[in-house]
Amino acid sequence: MKLFKHKDFSRFWIVSTISDFGAYITTLALQILVIVNLSGSTIDVGWISASRWLPYMLLGLVAGVIVDRTNRKYILVVSDLTRGILLILICLLAMFDMISIGWLIVIMILFGIMSLFHDVASQSLVPLIVPRAMLTEANARLGQSSAVAETSAPALAGGIVAGIGAPFALLLNAGTYIFSGIMLSLIKYQNTVIVSKDKLGVQIKEGFQWVYRHEYLRPLAINTHVWFLFHSMLITVFVTFAIIELGFKPSNLGFVLSAAGIGAVIGTSLSIQAGRRFGIGRVITFSRILYGPAVIFMVLAPPAIDGNMQTTSLVMVIIGQFLYGFGMGVESPLEMGFRQSITPARMQGRMNATMRSFNRSMIVIGAPLGGFIADELGFRTALWISIVGLAICGIWCLFSKIYHAQIEDDD
Repeated sequence: MKLFKHKDFSRFWIVSTISDFGAYITTLALQILVIVNLSGSTIDVGWISASRWLPYMLLGLVAGVIVDRTNRKYILVVSDLTRGILLILICLLAMFDMISIGWLIVIMILFGIMSLFHDVASQSLVPLIVPRAMLTEANARLGQSSAVAETSAPALAGGIVAGIGAPFALLLNAGTYIFSGIMLSLIKYQNTVIVSKDKLGVQIKEGFQWVYRHEYLRPLAINTHVWFLFHSMLITVFVTFAIIELGFKPSNLGFVLSAAGIGAVIGTSLSIQAGRRFGIGRVITFSRILYGPAVIFMVLAPPAIDGNMQTTSLVMVIIGQFLYGFGMGVESPLEMGFRQSITPARMQGRMNATMRSFNRSMIVIGAPLGGFIADELGFRTALWISIVGLAICGIWCLFSKIYHAQIEDDD
């Protein structure tokens, strides 16, 4: 039985692909809006990024309980429509010259709340609309869509920003979220998961204990939390580093970031076969070891000469982005499929929310920390620190139970 014969999954895959395009446009357009339109610093970019993920730190565990108690389709529809409206608001404020770092922080906190509920509901819905044996394949297909979006959306966003400005790139993104919300409302899935009506604190504790007492989820979760800390430092510093020190223009930057998407497309295409041949844990470990060397290519790129980008820099950054995206593409479907396969349906929301809330909490810490280090000690110092952290995560996986993780009866 082929995956796309499941009509609910087919609809979900279509809207997820649309949302993925919007997410990548938002990330690049917001960073350029801060740097170019508002003349912000690297630490300003960090604060905007942190505000977007702050709700994961404050509300993540509560969101997991709410998602487990609520029809997940309704949460997806409301969150997508609301995110579209918030991005329209940013565009309007910018058009009337009323936008500021403060307003962006407030709006991105609200955007983050909607993203929190959407992400938890999205990850928790997949195990209920496809058979357990097809979870890895389903996540691979979703990962491929995300990778295609990562390949083309940054270039598209870079072209839009260069032509008409970052606010209108966000306006385009708003349209993708609204369209996604409308399409999600057409999914016929009905929530059938029975969840106990214990007190909120009891259910939060149950989800927390499931993750951090599980022999495989515990090391995977803790390693991923640390990985997100250094990953968030990297993505916060990289855009400003590329524009200011390497002399990249927004259009160059979008083209370069698309290399990560190409790597991710190839990675997700190989993910299922690699997991079956070498084992899920070994492939995840390989990916986490790869991230450090990938960033080394970027940090060794020579600076601009008289404000002009060097071709060598372009090539080295493209290679680094490609390898980084390849690692994420190979790893993500296997990790998500593994997590979903070993977690009961009634716990999916809390498991995903627990892991994502702590992951995003690391972004709240790592994004401004990366910006601070870059402003005080230089871009390359901040990037070298992220390289060391990513390398530690890879070596850590090699000597932990993550290395032996596998989905039983995965055929």
